Amino acid sequence: MSWQNRIEHGLQQRREAAAYRTRQMNDGASGRWLQLGARRYLNFSSNDYLGLSQDAAVIAAWQQGAARYGVGSGGSGHVTGYSQPHAQLEQQLADWLGYPRALLFISGYAANQGVLAALASADDRILADKLSHASLLEAAAHSEAQLRRFAHNQPDSLQNLLQKPSVGQTLVVTEGVFSMDGDSAPLQALQQHTAAAGGWLLVDDAHGIGVRGEAGRGSCWEQDVKPELLVVTFGKAFGLSGAAVLCQEPVAEYLLQYARHLIYSTAMPPAQAFALQTALVRIQQGDDLRQQLQQRIEQFRRGAAALPLQLGASETAIQPLLVGDNQQTLALAEQLRAAGLWVTAIRPPTVPPGGARLRLTLSAAHQSDDIDRLLEVLYGLCH
Repeated sequence: MSWQNRIEHGLQQRREAAAYRTRQMNDGASGRWLQLGARRYLNFSSNDYLGLSQDAAVIAAWQQGAARYGVGSGGSGHVTGYSQPHAQLEQQLADWLGYPRALLFISGYAANQGVLAALASADDRILADKLSHASLLEAAAHSEAQLRRFAHNQPDSLQNLLQKPSVGQTLVVTEGVFSMDGDSAPLQALQQHTAAAGGWLLVDDAHGIGVRGEAGRGSCWEQDVKPELLVVTFGKAFGLSGAAVLCQEPVAEYLLQYARHLIYSTAMPPAQAFALQTALVRIQQGDDLRQQLQQRIEQFRRGAAALPLQLGASETAIQPLLVGDNQQTLALAEQLRAAGLWVTAIRPPTVPPGGARLRLTLSAAHQSDDIDRLLEVLYGLCH
């Protein structure tokens, strides 16, 4: 099969499965409202859980940072790209989350890929929750280590795998809050089993940091768990982008030597690191935002309980409505958009076959009337 035939065949497969992905160019910010051309939509697809992407203080900090440091870092952090704002943000994150060190990465995907590639060797094994993010599962699959998946959020399934002999080291991988289902991992049980087997635990808390736990410290803090490796990202509750890995001092030094995604990527702009410091302060002082988000979540779940769609078992900002059929899910998303509500249809391979859903994400920026409008339209479409 030629390159051209292979590409055409792959595209045709996605079209026939109603799984073809497209991008929509918006004409403004992705906050409470989404502007596409002349049409404005209430946005229920953004991961900006606290509305900080539109926060005046965070925006002003980025502008101030750009005026002082320029708009780019100029190189890898190992060359000339590591500046005072980077070092300050790393120290602030480490102090906040109770770790000796934090290392900044350009994205959560890069952080997960870089850490697993640097740590895992041929004799090791990676035991991952089967619904872990693609960045984790792909990195584990491409590493030299053996990858085994345990049943989603089932500590007993993990324990069964841990009881099997292994020549090398064991790394257990999970998320704090799962991105497609919005449910939380039983971190205490996972850590207990991992520690008993002499392994290490990695928790990707992209969707928990900022919105869970005391002062927004995330899922691990909330469950009184301290994994050996904690990945936090800045594209959700922080309202910006990038990521950090929290760890012990020797691990940080090891990653600085061997994590290729860190060594060979241009560092995030200093202005971005400067703005992230302001976002961190807003999160630390953001009990009002977290309370407002929780009110919106509870309001939606009360209203959605009577819908003829399966509501996911989520108490977080991610609220999936399971539909099952790809084409039906796409049709519902289009009908919601026709009513002025921007909702995303999530289909395989992002979720398992038969797991197509409307993935609704709520924000502290939403008003009570926004939730009422969403529920009103959903009722009209489903009854």
